[in-house]
Amino acid sequence: MDVGTDLEPSAKTQRITLPIYDLVCGGGLIVERVLTRPPGVVRVYVNPVIEMAYIEYDPKRTNPDQLVAVVERAGFKAGPPSVR
Repeated sequence: MDVGTDLEPSAKTQRITLPIYDLVCGGGLIVERVLTRPPGVVRVYVNPVIEMAYIEYDPKRTNPDQLVAVVERAGFKAGPPSVR
């Protein structure tokens, strides 16, 4: 599922991939929902099969460390983000 927000993608957004470990049944949907909440997140897609989140965001409004923290507060373990 690709979840977007009211922000439109632009040249000013950045994209990262974020490993998410031990996603259980329904975990991908939970992670997608919590990752759409921080200000500046434009688009989120979580692939639970390969345990990876793809995130597009406005770096003026959020950053990868904040996105990792959001995932971990939801009860999941996140690996280090990679720039796409």
